[in-house]
Amino acid sequence: MGEATRKGPLAGLTVIEMAGLGPVPLAGLMLAELGARVVRVERKAKAQSFLHVPPEFDLDRHGRDIVKVDLKDPRGTALVLDLIAGADVVIEGFRPGVMERLGLGPDACVARNPRLVFARMTGFGQDGPLADRAGHDITYLAYSGALHAIGEKDGKPVPPLNLVADFAGGTMFLLTGLLAALVERGISGKGQVVDAAMIDGVAMLTAPFHSFLAMGFWKDERGSNLLDTGAPFYDTYETADGRHVAVGCLEPQFFAEFARLLPLDAAFVARQYDLTSWGEMRAAIAARFRDKTRDEWAAIFEPTEACVAPVLSLAEATRHPHNVARETFAAKGRMTRPRPAPRFSRTPGEVAEMGVAASLASFGIAAGRVEELTGAGVIG
Repeated sequence: MGEATRKGPLAGLTVIEMAGLGPVPLAGLMLAELGARVVRVERKAKAQSFLHVPPEFDLDRHGRDIVKVDLKDPRGTALVLDLIAGADVVIEGFRPGVMERLGLGPDACVARNPRLVFARMTGFGQDGPLADRAGHDITYLAYSGALHAIGEKDGKPVPPLNLVADFAGGTMFLLTGLLAALVERGISGKGQVVDAAMIDGVAMLTAPFHSFLAMGFWKDERGSNLLDTGAPFYDTYETADGRHVAVGCLEPQFFAEFARLLPLDAAFVARQYDLTSWGEMRAAIAARFRDKTRDEWAAIFEPTEACVAPVLSLAEATRHPHNVARETFAAKGRMTRPRPAPRFSRTPGEVAEMGVAASLASFGIAAGRVEELTGAGVIG
C-alpha cells in the first residue's frame, strides 16, 4: 500500500519493526491496519522459524513494507539507522542487550533521531534477576500469579492459549506505551524509551484481583471465587450433544431470568449468593443443560438478558449472525480473519494485504546505494 493511499487514524506515522515472533508482530499488524507505515526489518541470514507459514497466511508480515538486511554487516546497520532517522517509532522484541550489540540500541538511534519513540518488548523487562532468561506466555503467567488463578477447583492451572501474557500483557501494553509516548512527544518534542515487559503487563491485568484479595472478597485458590468457575452461575456446562454453553448471570435480575428459562427451582433465586447452596445449584444446572443441545439452548437464551451464550469454535464465530452483521471478520484469499479493531468514525482502518518490498527511496536512500548493497548481499 502506497503512502498516499494509507488510511486510518495513524496515517502519516512511520514505524520500524525489528522482525520477531509473538507480541511485537501483532503490534506491527495492528499499527499497519490503523494506517501507520510499518517497515519490517528482517535478518537476511536468519534461519527459518519452527513455524513454517505460507506468505498468504503470515500475518506477521501482512501490511508491512519488508526489507531483509544483513545486520552483521556495518553497512546493514548503517542502512537501518538511516531508516530509523526518518521514522517515528521503533518496536523490537529481542532480549535485553541484543539491539545494543547490533549497534541499534536506543542511544545510537536517538542520536540520529531525538524524536524517536523506542518501544521495547521483553518477557521480564530490561532489568532484574530474570531479565536475560528465556520464557514464553505460560512462563510470565506463572511468575505473575495469574496462571495460579485460572482453572477449576482441585484441577491444575490451565493456560488460556497465549492470549493473556503474549497479547494482552504484551502487545496491548506495548501499544499503550508507544501511543502514550507519542502523545507526550506532541508536548515535549522529545522521544523516549518504552520498556514493556509481559510480566509487568500481566501483573497490571490482575490489579482488580489484588484488590479483591486485600479486602477478603477473593480466596487465593482456583475455582473458589465468583469469576473463576467457583460460582455455578459463572461457568460452562455440557449440553446433550457434547458441546457447551457459557453462563455468566452475575446480577440478580439476570440470574432470575436464567432460572425462569432453564427452569431452575425458584428457591435458588433468593439464595444466589449463598455459598452453601452452590454445590446443589451447580448439580441442578448441569442436569438441566444435558436435556437439550447447545443450539437449542442458544435459541432459548439468545433473545434474553440471561447472559447465556453458546461456546462457539473459532470457525463458528466467523459465521455467527452478530459477527456477520458487524463484519467483525473479513475474508482475504483463503483466510478469514478479524477486521481491525477498535473502530473509528472518520478514519477507519483497513485489513492488511500481504507484505511488499520496502521502497527505500522514500527514506531518501539513493538508487545507487540500494544497487550497491543488493549486489554486496547486504540487503535482499
